[in-house]
Amino acid sequence: MNLLAQIISWINVPINILARFLLAPVIAGLPGWLSNTIISALTGLVLLAIFKYTSNQHAIGRVKDDIKAQMLALKLFKDSIAVTLQSQGRLFKGAFLLLFHAIRPMLVMIVPVSLLLAQLGLWYQSRPLQSGEQTIVTMKLNDNIDSSSWPNVNIEPTAAAEVATGPIRIFSKRQICWEIKAREKGYHSIIFNTDRQQFEKELTIGDGFMRVSTERPGWNWGDILLNPLEKPFSPDSPVQSISIAYPDRLSRTSGTDWWLIYFFVASMVFALIFKPFLKVRI
Repeated sequence: MNLLAQIISWINVPINILARFLLAPVIAGLPGWLSNTIISALTGLVLLAIFKYTSNQHAIGRVKDDIKAQMLALKLFKDSIAVTLQSQGRLFKGAFLLLFHAIRPMLVMIVPVSLLLAQLGLWYQSRPLQSGEQTIVTMKLNDNIDSSSWPNVNIEPTAAAEVATGPIRIFSKRQICWEIKAREKGYHSIIFNTDRQQFEKELTIGDGFMRVSTERPGWNWGDILLNPLEKPFSPDSPVQSISIAYPDRLSRTSGTDWWLIYFFVASMVFALIFKPFLKVRI
């Protein structure tokens, strides 16, 4: 798991740079529904091409032809129990073979799709704080720190945000919480001072579509994959994670959770539209 976390952490660095040049101009400069539609269409086209060149198209064609033949046999010989049972058995076999032939392209596609969804989540899953808005910042301490040796932590004063309440220690959850009030628009860093170290967390304040990192993750490959923007905390760090409770983005096409459903539906629709042009058998 440590090796997997390290690999994903390395991969996130160039992916973040690439996404800044390719995704940021589209998402920040267009309405949410339009940017998600464009990205979904391009993704559907690319995934369709990947499926074509990583799957056995000839084998899929043979299986689909056999399925059509068995469907025809069911219509022509519906009075014959033997033919009906045989055709139904071959239909189930054909469905299994189609699923089998889809395994290899799915394994190839799962990595780039996961990386893309993590980047899109930075833009669509939450909206940035607005000036004057308050929220909660939570620092999760490492499990190897007992309650008697918790560090003294404070947030360094900044013009971007002010501390309204805190720090509040929740010993049962190993958390330290603050309530902050957003001030200046833009991308900022919240600096946490402890007894010996400083830690940073990105803070996003503004309107419209801005890149929002809800959590700076700990050394867990799943958290690093879902929160790709900021450098993860090392396994021996006294801090396990720092998160900010950003508000939900309200939209059925580019808002919290809904953007993911819209993305998959739109990608499949455009893939079906492009399928005859690329001559892909699925």
